[in-house]
Amino acid sequence: MERSYNKLFDNNKKWVEDTIATDPHYFTNLANGQTPEFLWIGCSDSRVPANQITGTNPGEIFVHRNIANMVVHTDMNLLSVIDYSVNVLGVKHIMVVGHYGCGGVKAAMGNQQVGLIDNWLRNIKDVYRLYEKELDAIVDENDRTDRLVEYNVIEQVNNLGKTSIVQNAWANGRPLQLHGIVYDLKNGLLKDLKASVEDNTQIRPVYRFTPQPKTA
Repeated sequence: MERSYNKLFDNNKKWVEDTIATDPHYFTNLANGQTPEFLWIGCSDSRVPANQITGTNPGEIFVHRNIANMVVHTDMNLLSVIDYSVNVLGVKHIMVVGHYGCGGVKAAMGNQQVGLIDNWLRNIKDVYRLYEKELDAIVDENDRTDRLVEYNVIEQVNNLGKTSIVQNAWANGRPLQLHGIVYDLKNGLLKDLKASVEDNTQIRPVYRFTPQPKTA
C-alpha cells in the first residue's frame, strides 16, 4: 500500500523533469496566473480527466467535478466555482460533461440503497421522472442508462441557466455560453448534445430574473 502511494511522488518527479526538459520556463509561466476560457463541470469518475480528454494544458480549463456532473442550486461549492470562474476568471464557456456508463446515473435508475449518496442521486431521479415515458420504452438497460446520461446533462445545462450568476452575466453583456457534452469511454470521443444556451430567452419565463443594475 505504501509503495503504491510513494509511486505517486516518483511519477511526479519524473513528470517535472520531463516537463522542464521540454520547456524550462513551464512552471514559472504557470505560476504567473490562469486565464481559462472554459469551465468544465464533470463527473468525479477517475476515467474522465478534463485536460487529457481535450488535449489542453493546465491553466486552460477550470474544473469542478462531482458525482454525475450535477448542477444543484443548494451546492455552495459548485455555486462558488461558477461565481469565481464567471466573475473573476471571465470564462466564456461553461460545459456540463457527462459520460456514458455513468455509475451514478445507473444507480439513480434503481431502488437499491447505496448510502448517503442516495440523497444526491435523487436529483437524477427527478430527471428520470421528466422523461419517464421515453426511458421506460427503452428495453436494453445500458441503452436506457446512456439516454438518461444525455437527458441529465441537458437538464443540468438548463439548471446552469437558472442561476442568478449566469443570468446576471448575460444581463451585463458578458459573452457566456452553456454547453452539454457527453464523453464516450469506449472510444474516447466527446459528443456535443447541441444543447447550448447563450441568453435567458432560452430559459422558461418563470426562471428568469429581473436584471440587477450594473455595478460600478
